[in-house]
Amino acid sequence: MVNWGIIGTGAIARAFAISMGDSQESNLVAVASRTRKNADKFALKQNCIGIHGYKELIDNSQIEAVYIATPHTSHFELALYALNAKKSVLCEKPMTINATETMVLIDSARRNKVLLMEAFMYRFHPQIIKVIELINKNEIGKIISMETYFGNDILTSLNFFGMKIRKKINKMHRLYNKDLGGGAILDLGCYTVSFSTLIASLISKFENVEVVNKKKEICVTGVDINSYAELKFDNGFSSKIGASFTKNLGRKTKIFGNKGEISIEDTWLAQIPYII
Repeated sequence: MVNWGIIGTGAIARAFAISMGDSQESNLVAVASRTRKNADKFALKQNCIGIHGYKELIDNSQIEAVYIATPHTSHFELALYALNAKKSVLCEKPMTINATETMVLIDSARRNKVLLMEAFMYRFHPQIIKVIELINKNEIGKIISMETYFGNDILTSLNFFGMKIRKKINKMHRLYNKDLGGGAILDLGCYTVSFSTLIASLISKFENVEVVNKKKEICVTGVDINSYAELKFDNGFSSKIGASFTKNLGRKTKIFGNKGEISIEDTWLAQIPYII
């Protein structure tokens, strides 16, 4: 049994806490907020301890692992503090806002011999496990390339992870706030990069990735709202990716092999992949 603490009290933190109730190997001990009121309100509903202050939760001796569900720009500091306190960390995506911060966290996790994981739930869904199985069984032959997208057409009509993203720009919302790590790349594009990296790793080991054919649209707040690129891995694999707050890109992925292709209609919210 792992004793957990949750940092943050937003919609995703609530979803995580509720889901933990279905686990037989996890126990929610406490939640932390910047305000006593929010911590106590969350704790009352989830039957755990409410703590005022993020680092106060990490310092709690009962806590073995922390789930970080705060805005993007706070992830690095909180994750590093937790890792150095020898607590395992599950951190919401994006784990950090740049590669340098990520490498610091990885180094800290290794030194302290604790788990560090970025919270991409799609990676654990049966459809992705099936995709990996199909590729490993050579069902579509040698993997050549893929294209994967995360657009906004469905997001505007669905309550996605407890929030609605609207096409009209709200300058105060974290998605459009540069100081809070806003923008389509960090909020949605990280999914497409993550999945591309996963598929590339199934082919062979790679050391470097080149980003080419980059194109993006910047809004009035200074963050990207539409971004496209192609990732070229040094093992010969390539992936076209796109992320958008306003374009109708959908959530589809296609993985191309020399004998066929795998198509996923809804990569991030789960359907059954099929081979063409």
